[in-house]
Amino acid sequence: MHKLVFASMRRGAGKTSTIVGMAEAARPSFGYMKPFGDRLLYRKKRLWDYDAALVTDLFGLKENPEDISISHQHSKVRYMYDEDMTKGKLLEMVTRVGAGKDLVVIEAGRDLPYGVSVHLDALSIARWTEGDLVVVVSGDENTVIDDIAFLSRSVDLSGVRLKGVVITKVLDLEDFKATYLDKVTSMDVPVLGVVPNVPELTHINVAYLVEWLFAKVVAGSAGLNGVVENTFVGAMAGDAAVRSPLWKKGAKLIITSGDRTDMILAALDSDTKAVVLTNNILPPPQIISKADDRGIPLLLVAQDTFMTAQKVDNIEPLLTKDDHARLELLSGLAERHIELRALTSE
Repeated sequence: MHKLVFASMRRGAGKTSTIVGMAEAARPSFGYMKPFGDRLLYRKKRLWDYDAALVTDLFGLKENPEDISISHQHSKVRYMYDEDMTKGKLLEMVTRVGAGKDLVVIEAGRDLPYGVSVHLDALSIARWTEGDLVVVVSGDENTVIDDIAFLSRSVDLSGVRLKGVVITKVLDLEDFKATYLDKVTSMDVPVLGVVPNVPELTHINVAYLVEWLFAKVVAGSAGLNGVVENTFVGAMAGDAAVRSPLWKKGAKLIITSGDRTDMILAALDSDTKAVVLTNNILPPPQIISKADDRGIPLLLVAQDTFMTAQKVDNIEPLLTKDDHARLELLSGLAERHIELRALTSE
């Protein structure tokens, strides 16, 4: 059974996207686990890891999301397991999720040292499972070079088989390959792929926005699969808003108080993907009806406009199970820019 341990040097480097793209493009028979969850999702009175729930849903894996993580809390692991028990639990999980599969994909936490105090960091997992380590690296060119140099020179890789690195979110692919790739390969670190940055992957799905904001959908549920590309905070008068250059951008999310009927009506008459109604205020019924007719979701939240705008600004644009366009995009990127055969073979 071949085992791949996916790690990253920094949070948000693109581990899960790389895993999903690889799995969709190469279609291996695989099991998946995330021993130490770090991206929590509350569902059915249980805490799951978001990535674990996503991968199991996308690929129809039989395991429940909560059964492919040991924990998502340092304190719980310290209380329940010592080092030997943690190792035993990890290996038992590998055997279970890998039964009848050619490949087990093990996703580590948010960055390389995450979980080290409870023996669930990427390097410990790779040593214990004897899996090949794949490190996902992203950032500007200098950050990428620094991270790979640190991995090569300063990280203790004894007992770890480093499969290589996947470099993601590269702004200028050809310039990076021409200017920096030789520097990376001179560090004796195999490069399994260099993946360009794609702006569409940074956009927000409306349904995901509902989950993130714990919003109530009061109209326009037909538009929940829409994708938001720009955000506009409606704190001024509606006629002033429509004269703003930002208003003219398409696929907008409008954030405004529910009593700002002028702003909401202007939003419904423009290229708007959703309107977040703040302060827990509902607009008049005729506006709700108009939004329903046009398939523009109205999302009701209790927070004020400023706090809501801050929450939206801090959203990680994660993949959702119904986002078929983004899944296809990730698959295409993996097929074109990652050496899938080298990655998935022993």
